[in-house]
Amino acid sequence: MATSTKAASPKKKSEGFTGVRGAFWIIVVCAIIAFTLFFTWFADVSHFSDETKETPIDVWGTIFKGGIIVPVIHSLLLTVIAMSIERWLALKTAFGKGALPKFVANIKAALNANDFAKAQQLCDQQRGSVANVVSASLNAYKEMEATTGVKKSQKVAKIQQAHEEASQLEMPTLTMNLPIIATLVTLGTLTGLLGTVVGMIKSFSALSAGGGADSAKLSAGISEALINTAFGIGTSWCAVVSYNYFTNKVDKLTFALDEVGYSIAQTYEANHTEEA
Repeated sequence: MATSTKAASPKKKSEGFTGVRGAFWIIVVCAIIAFTLFFTWFADVSHFSDETKETPIDVWGTIFKGGIIVPVIHSLLLTVIAMSIERWLALKTAFGKGALPKFVANIKAALNANDFAKAQQLCDQQRGSVANVVSASLNAYKEMEATTGVKKSQKVAKIQQAHEEASQLEMPTLTMNLPIIATLVTLGTLTGLLGTVVGMIKSFSALSAGGGADSAKLSAGISEALINTAFGIGTSWCAVVSYNYFTNKVDKLTFALDEVGYSIAQTYEANHTEEA
């Protein structure tokens, strides 16, 4: 009669920062900071030649002349920076305490030597997402060794299933908030373009009025258009770099998971014969 036990849920060994789930509040805080700076520091009369705030005398006053779209773009830029820091801290925890390539190599060496106690010890020392998944796979390996009356192919499939389930459990932590950064890639450009269009509308309105008295309005409109264009492009640039960097980090971790999972399954298949 076949005997088997239900696989236990993989035990989390990750310690440290694992990500911010309430990303909405990060956006709110960044918006509050951006609008506060815009209406206090950037709008201070010390950055202008007179109290009418028509002629800026430094870069802060020039930024203020970009109009109300500027703090919106600044909110997006601060969100990109905050999300990038959040992802860096979360992935640092996910990768574990040691170098990931070295950990994978040590695990494969322990498997080749059939030293599963050593492999488990390496997982306990490494921690992080890869170590969690490897530990779950090792537990499934031990469970299949104690199971009788089941074909070897089914046991290997069970080990692979345990590995996949543990991987899926870790993936939300790895990819969390990356879609927001991806959205900001486009949103930064579009918001900057909106500010550019608004600035050009003001410029052409000043031109249509005619007369030298409207030269200040023409200058203000052009300034608003260029400032919003610059900040919009800068925000999208930061978002693209951040998204690609962290996506690459997640891909490396995923490849490491697949490599170790395959090694564990192949080790079982090589070390065990089909039961009679």
